[in-house]
Formats: sequence, C-alpha cells, structure tokens
Amino acid sequence: MTTLIKTADFIESVCDAIQYISYYHPRDFLKAMKHAYDIEQNPSAKNAIAQILVNSKMCAIGKRPLCQDTGAVTCFVKIGMDVRFEGDMTIQEMVDEGTRRAYCYETNPLRKSILTDPLGKRINTKDNTPTVVHIEMVHGDKVEVAIASKGGGSENKTHMRMLNPSDSVVDYVLSEIPHMGAGWCPPGIIGIGVGGTPEKSAILAKEALNDPIDIQELIARGPKNAEEELRLELYDKINKLGIGAQGLGGITTVLDVKVKTYPCHAVSKATTIIPNCAATRHIDFVLDGSGPAEFVPPSLDDYPDIEIGGSDANVKRVNLDTITKEEIASWKMGETLLLSGTILTGRDAAHKRVADLIKEGKPLPDGVDFHKKFIYYVGPVPAVGDEVVGPAGPTTSTRMDKFVETMLADTGLYGMIGKSERGPEAIASIKKHKAAYLMATGGAAYLVSKAIKSAKVLAFEDLGMEAIREYKVVDMPVTVAVDSQGNSIHHIGPQEWSKKIAEIKFKYI
Repeated sequence: MTTLIKTADFIESVCDAIQYISYYHPRDFLKAMKHAYDIEQNPSAKNAIAQILVNSKMCAIGKRPLCQDTGAVTCFVKIGMDVRFEGDMTIQEMVDEGTRRAYCYETNPLRKSILTDPLGKRINTKDNTPTVVHIEMVHGDKVEVAIASKGGGSENKTHMRMLNPSDSVVDYVLSEIPHMGAGWCPPGIIGIGVGGTPEKSAILAKEALNDPIDIQELIARGPKNAEEELRLELYDKINKLGIGAQGLGGITTVLDVKVKTYPCHAVSKATTIIPNCAATRHIDFVLDGSGPAEFVPPSLDDYPDIEIGGSDANVKRVNLDTITKEEIASWKMGETLLLSGTILTGRDAAHKRVADLIKEGKPLPDGVDFHKKFIYYVGPVPAVGDEVVGPAGPTTSTRMDKFVETMLADTGLYGMIGKSERGPEAIASIKKHKAAYLMATGGAAYLVSKAIKSAKVLAFEDLGMEAIREYKVVDMPVTVAVDSQGNSIHHIGPQEWSKKIAEIKFKYI
C-alpha cells in the first residue's frame, strides 16, 4: 500500500523541527552535561558548564536560540519505497522552504548565516538556504528525517585524512584534537566516520552526531564490537588530554564519541572527525501520511537546577568606561570579571573593512572610536519584542588573529572579548601592547545577552549581524584568557589538568 506524504506536512515538520531544536537541548545532552558538571574539579570549567546549563533552561522557557550561531541546516531523508509525495516539489525544495520559514519565524527569528557566491561577493541569502540534504531510498512506507542545525565554530574544526590500512585511527584522532582548540565549544560530541570514500566518511561522521549520547551505558555493559571499543578508547584518552570545558582545562572535553563505519577499498581507510558543540541541535521525526510531525516540549524537570558559581571574593567588577592600562595589568589569567560600561562589536567582515581603511590612510566611519575600548567578537540573533538584542554569544576569536596588531597599534583598542584560544601572533601583540583578551562562554548566548542593556549600530549596517555596534553592558561575565603578560589559559590550563587527571587514575570519566 502506498503512503501519500503531503507537501505541506513535510514543510511544516521541517520548520517546526528547526524551531524546536533552536531552543531545546536533547534530554540526553542535558543528562551528560549534568554528569560533567558533577565531576568537574576545575572551578573555571565548572562555571562554564553551569552557564551553558543555565542558558539552556532560559532558552527553553523563553523559546529563544541556545546560541547566536543558529547554524547551517543538514537534513538526512530516508524515503520508503512505498511512499509517494504530493505535488511537484523536490525534497531539496521542501527542506529549503521549511528552513526558510523557520529562520524567518516572526516570534523567534534565527540568524541567517548562509552566503551565496562563496568565492566572490559572499552575499547573504537572508533565509539560511540552501540547505544540505542527503537522500536515501529504503524499504518501507514511511519517511524518516534527521535534521540538524550546526554552527560554524564546530564545523570549522573538521579534519579528514586518507589513512593507510595499518594506520591507527586512535593516534590520528588524538593528534588532531589538540589542534581543534576551543573553537568548537567543548564539552560536546565527536563524530567519527571511517571507511567508504572521502566524502562518505564525512557523511558518516556528520550522521553519527545525531546518535543518542549513551557512553555511560556502554561503559557499564562493555563493548561488543570494534566500533564500540574505539568509542571507549577515544572517550577515555581524549578526556585525559585535559582540554576541558571551553578549553579552560578540566575533566570533561567530550561527552561522547560516536563512530560509524562503511566498507572501504583495500588500500585506504578514509577517516573524518567532526565535533559537535555545546549548542548541539538535532532531532529525528517520521512521517507516515497522517499529518505533520509532532514535537513534544521537554519538561522543565529535565533541566538541572544549577547556580552560576563564584563568590564576590572571586570576582572583579570592571568599569569599562574608566578602564586604564594599569588596571588591565593587574588582571591575572583565569580571573573572572564582570564587565559594565561600553563595548564595541565587530567580526571578520568589519575587521577587514577597518584594516583596509587604516591601510589606505582613511578615517574610520563617524562615531566609531576604539580608543580605550574593548571589542566584542559577536554576530547576534535579531531581537524580538522588547529585547535590546537577541542571543549574543561570542564567536571564535582565532579568525580575527591577523587583525590584532593593527587594531591594538592603530586604533587605541585596549582589548578583545571572544571565545576560544588566540594564536602566537595575537598573543605576542597582546603582550606587546599590554592589552588583554577576555573570554565569554560559548553556548551561553541568551544568558550573555541579558547583560546587554542597550545596543545601536555605529557602522557597516549593510553587514547585518557583522555590523559594528555599540553595547552598554552591566555585569557581563568573562574570564581573563590572555593577560597583559601574554599568559594564556588555553595553553596553560590543559597542560595543568592533563597532569592532574593522570594523577586521579580513573579508567573512564
């Protein structure tokens, strides 16, 4: 018997699924994060996990995005051979239409990050389409859909290599994980695809990220095959690297390691590693012809009650409007600060324009003055209702490393706020100019946005979320990631915690 799937039902289901995952974490993720929080011994990492969990509950209540990077949509569609679709729209067209509606949703608009003409003008499509769709024909009379919205910070940390048959997958993964830094916002999940051809291994790794987090159950019962043995070995060894939450050093770097394999050529072993961040967003649904999929909201009881840690004795309050180089020099790597005052924003495109103006000897746009200011690397979600700004978490700072010297030397900038580590060149510039780099928690975008009390565009409005804005903030929580002496918590923290973890001598985390 043939099942008829209505076009409207498919599109509505895609739209609803994307909206749902924009503000609801999967239950298995919440459980795994609570476990990571309970066992964490590094106060800075524990506080970062707490912020992510508090942010998650706030998003569930407010129905606003977990992260300002609301991702690129990937959709796996398995079509039963006894299924027929109503109308003349292709699967790609239906997924795109559902995505378009979801990202332009009136009460919860999502950030549009997809650009056309990637080698040329890189123009925003303004609806986050096109999506990436993988279609497979299977037996049966239903349509199975797995959909994910994956952020660029974690996507950019993908690694792929054609290993020799005798090469160790464990050795390869362990050699690459430290180079991923913190830009993928750990703790999260690592997906690994092994076999097939190069593109097949990447699809396997991406698909693996949609599997449930079940590593604790696997630990309890033990492995039954080579894939499960690999999962356990990598889970143990990656966590013992001590990278920790947000790269600050700590007990948990990965919540799970997922592995999928496929038969391969005798002379090769294609292997792809794809991490999923602390704003993991995915869901599965089935269409059987009876109507659109239904998505049941989780109970608030699924969210752990956690308070963001740190007593007043461990926190420094900073007035950015009266900040001096002498005060900045007193900050120590790892300290928690609460920022109040004025900050400017800017990401890749804005930095490029500013650098070009400086190079050409032209003045900056009217109203843009970085002198004695901090710049926040952020591309916020559009505001709704009475919001000053939508979810506004930090973006990966390493992309701006090549602009650091210009900004510090030629604009009078005092420092930067972002996420993840800085490279050697950027750290050298920070030390040279006695500046500082502060880190906000990736994956806590809605929480961070509540510290922003006013916002206005100063320049480059055509860049949309990448425009230069002025924020007035009150008690914005950050960590001193690189102090004025050039000490970097992302270098020192993992080194210290890998040694401490070795001393703990546990089998699994």
